[in-house]
Amino acid sequence: MTRPSVPAVAVPLLTCLVTLGALTLWTATGNAGTPAALSVPEGRVLIAGGSEATAAFFTIRNSGGADDVLTGVTGPAGHRAMLSRTVDIGDNARSMAMVRTATVPAGAALTMTPATLDVMVSPPPRLAPGDRLTFTLHFRHSPPQTVRARAVRPGAE
Repeated sequence: MTRPSVPAVAVPLLTCLVTLGALTLWTATGNAGTPAALSVPEGRVLIAGGSEATAAFFTIRNSGGADDVLTGVTGPAGHRAMLSRTVDIGDNARSMAMVRTATVPAGAALTMTPATLDVMVSPPPRLAPGDRLTFTLHFRHSPPQTVRARAVRPGAE
């Protein structure tokens, strides 16, 4: 059995050491990124005009270096809360479509609006302006965020 020559062992070993050093330097200088860092200020929930459902809206900020994914919402006891999106179905008509997930981009925000993404709440709770409901937003990588939504009339901020 012959022993490998020094250059045959040194080249792969040196390559590994240089690569490890470069990755260590890259990580130490902050270039490896950071995980998602989510924050959710108080949201809004619309005072329902009908008896089927209403909607809540939140802005989810991600100051981290990685995307996260909103995977679901838990609403007040006795009410279903689901992610939904308004979709055009033609002839100036719109419909609601349930959404399984929504990406919260790194270094940006996911802003829910009546024309985009919202949290559908069914049946709608009886609310007066200024009342607050508690929701829990669930994410793929981050811990759940419990947040309140203030009741507002449709069209009001």
